Amino acid sequence: MPMSDKIALLVLNTHSSEHQAILSDLYDLTYAPTADERAAAIAAHGEKFRAVLTIGVLGLTAGEIAAMPELELICCMGAGYELVDVEAARARGIALANGQGTNDDCVADHAFGLVIAAMRNFRQLDRLCREGVWRLAIPQPPNVSGKRMGILGLGTIGQKIARRAAAFDMPIGYHNRSPKEGKAYRYFSTLEALAQWCDVLVCAAPGGPATRHIVNAQVLDALGPQGFLVNIGRGSVVDTDALAAALREGRIGGAGLDVYESEPKRPEALIGLDNLMLTPHLAGWSPEATQASFERFLNNADGHFSGKGVVSPI
Repeated sequence: MPMSDKIALLVLNTHSSEHQAILSDLYDLTYAPTADERAAAIAAHGEKFRAVLTIGVLGLTAGEIAAMPELELICCMGAGYELVDVEAARARGIALANGQGTNDDCVADHAFGLVIAAMRNFRQLDRLCREGVWRLAIPQPPNVSGKRMGILGLGTIGQKIARRAAAFDMPIGYHNRSPKEGKAYRYFSTLEALAQWCDVLVCAAPGGPATRHIVNAQVLDALGPQGFLVNIGRGSVVDTDALAAALREGRIGGAGLDVYESEPKRPEALIGLDNLMLTPHLAGWSPEATQASFERFLNNADGHFSGKGVVSPI
């Protein structure tokens, strides 16, 4: 197929060389994973792009959408789309799709790993063991099994975390904007009440203004000195300074974070704390999950441009 016959695609997130080659074969590809490349590509070729592939934390602004008059499809690789200007896209009739469901198992596995690591204090135990400290000199960390798990955001990923928790005989409560129909888990109308009830609070909520700093000092104090926090949702959900203070002062027992407000820069306020396990926003990353997300994009794009419609619309 000659280049001029290919649909022009702008890609804003990083991809392996293998996936780039597949995209180049199928589309007139412009690969712009850095801020400078992105700005240059839109300035130079904005009028030709008919599709954009991005992720929630990179998004697509109203100004960028306006600079692409031929744009008809915006896809996000993962489930999140918080920095895509959905209103501006809908006003233009642009189709929107995401990768919901493609990495849920990976995220839920990682979340539960952080639950165990935080509650059993793996970070400190690893350090002490390497320093030659034997178990008799170390306070015993609590059981995970049988503890109460609270979930903020009982979406697809939240429900998969709950299924894993059930295997550990953990009573499960949750907070959403409204109760989920058909779910036997205990619903709490406020996050503070959920935090007061549970032993470990797992945040699986999306980002955006509605959830920004919803986990604040009051919620952390409700969780208490024997309570633990895990966040695999979005960094903006947790007030970093409030969390740093609570961890430093022993007002909560510990935390495990895969997401944080400063990413991709490390969360400086949290770095010196030993009662915290950090991972660099890769809960949803595995070869299997990445492949599934990539294939979902191909299916979404093919569905749109063939007239059948996207597979997973936003």
